[in-house]
Amino acid sequence: MLRDAVSHLDAQTTGALVAAVTDVSLIVDPDGVIRDATFGADGLAEEAGESWLGRRWIDTVTAESRAKIASLLEDAGPGTVTRWRQVNHPSRSGGADVPIRYSALRIPGDGRIIAIGRDLRALAALQQRLAESQQALERDYARLRGAETRYRVLFQLAGESVLIVDAGTRRVAEINPAAARLLGRSAKRIVGQDVVDLFEPESARAVQSLLVGLRLTGQAEDLHARLAHRRGEARVSAALFRQETGTNILVRLTQVAAPSGPAASRSGALEVIEAMPEGFVVTDRDRRIIGANAAFLDLVQLATEHQAKGEPLDRWLGREGTEINALFSTLVEHGSVRHFATVVRGEFGAVEEVEVAAVSVPGGEHPCLGFTLRSLPRRVAPAAGGRELPRSVEQMTDLVGRVSMKTLVRETTDLIERLCIEAALRITNDNRASAAEMLGLSRQGFYAKLRRYGLGDLDGSEDTEEEPG
Repeated sequence: MLRDAVSHLDAQTTGALVAAVTDVSLIVDPDGVIRDATFGADGLAEEAGESWLGRRWIDTVTAESRAKIASLLEDAGPGTVTRWRQVNHPSRSGGADVPIRYSALRIPGDGRIIAIGRDLRALAALQQRLAESQQALERDYARLRGAETRYRVLFQLAGESVLIVDAGTRRVAEINPAAARLLGRSAKRIVGQDVVDLFEPESARAVQSLLVGLRLTGQAEDLHARLAHRRGEARVSAALFRQETGTNILVRLTQVAAPSGPAASRSGALEVIEAMPEGFVVTDRDRRIIGANAAFLDLVQLATEHQAKGEPLDRWLGREGTEINALFSTLVEHGSVRHFATVVRGEFGAVEEVEVAAVSVPGGEHPCLGFTLRSLPRRVAPAAGGRELPRSVEQMTDLVGRVSMKTLVRETTDLIERLCIEAALRITNDNRASAAEMLGLSRQGFYAKLRRYGLGDLDGSEDTEEEPG
């Protein structure tokens, strides 16, 4: 047995064996004073143990751990190992306390105690990182729940009639009070009903064709249709969007011939937009600001809305290069943009990362563009060395089902070319000849691509001959 195998070892060999298998081992005299100490863990002696010799063991720990040391000294008996107890030693560097888990055994005959300890610093650091990650997740969940609540309140208070329809079954999943008032029925009776049944028979076929075309192409022209139960005529607009694993259709009804009764008031929606913590801004088709809420003014460091009106939005929104042009071109082409990561530059130099969702409103006398700017939450920093891919790649994958694969492939190829050129210029410190050689391009072809993507300052002196093929 192991007891018989080690019973013949001398004191020196036994001490070396104990020191080798423990992170710290102490010899404590009957008065509780440390007479000898051996450290096996890296850095433990420098961090906490250099001044322990000659001091009472109980004086080397923090106040809340003194009772545990007293219990270890009292429970240690000849041939009996105490249960493990975790104590904290003050750090010599002034940092976090050093946690060590001790067990003790009294030496028969002379009354001295052997205390062996295990270093718990690595475990404590891991627990701290886990706690920080959990707190970051909780903060993100809280922001998500808050945002969902705000947008649901906006959906309920908006004066515009909106229905959410399941794209596969055409059944109404959600309806706001304004739409229920327009249709003249309670929301409970409308939810679950085929959206086509909300229109007169002569208009139902046109609405059905609109929904079929929307599912096939991702786009559909607005149309005028007569509502059921003689509720008048309305302009029907529809947009396709994905939510979790399903596809839904957002149907917007704009009253043309309003039924008798007062029109729905929009003051509540305007007040909600003004009070939203996310930035909200409306521009004309030339990108000039028409209106903005207080959160947007805070992002761009302006005091009043008057300072922003008439100014181009890209004065504050977007990084250098073609990023803002990509945002507006996508918005004009597809009618909406979401999860577009960029930055807002304040008037006094502040730069904040934001996520943009935007929509184009082409109808009416004054076509406009609407933008919401949400500050990106701070998360636990990722490991060094990784570089996150641009969010515009995610936006392209979101377009699957809305545009042809040929268009997606072309846009993805353009994005990869631009990223490669930017990386080559950064690696070569903007040495274009070296960058062209690195990418395997001729100088003429490289200059042509620089002009194509609007990269660099080309004064026209370079040869712009396109590369073959």
